[in-house]
Amino acid sequence: MSVAYQEGNSMTSGRGVRKQLTGVVVGTGMDKTAVVLVNRLKKHPTYKKYIRSRKKYMVHDPQNRCLPGDKVRIVESRPVSKRKRWQVLNILERSEMGAVQQEGESQGSEQ
Repeated sequence: MSVAYQEGNSMTSGRGVRKQLTGVVVGTGMDKTAVVLVNRLKKHPTYKKYIRSRKKYMVHDPQNRCLPGDKVRIVESRPVSKRKRWQVLNILERSEMGAVQQEGESQGSEQ
């Protein structure tokens, strides 16, 4: 038995380290799914210039907590569907637009 397994550290013993990315939610039109845009800077191997690259990820959001404009951290997971291989870990920042939408929904339910 390994030392990590005996201590009960599940992150290193069972699955290893999972990739984490930070991005902005650009769409929540589907149920339990959000589209997250991740921006990166990569250095060109020959010219040593930094190049901006961006990619959209379909992300599993089980409680539908994400709203457009939120800054979120996503983590790799097992395939949930054909295109979803990432899951929302936590919401880092709420957007101004998202906070206004949440207040409007809660006031609407009180009436």
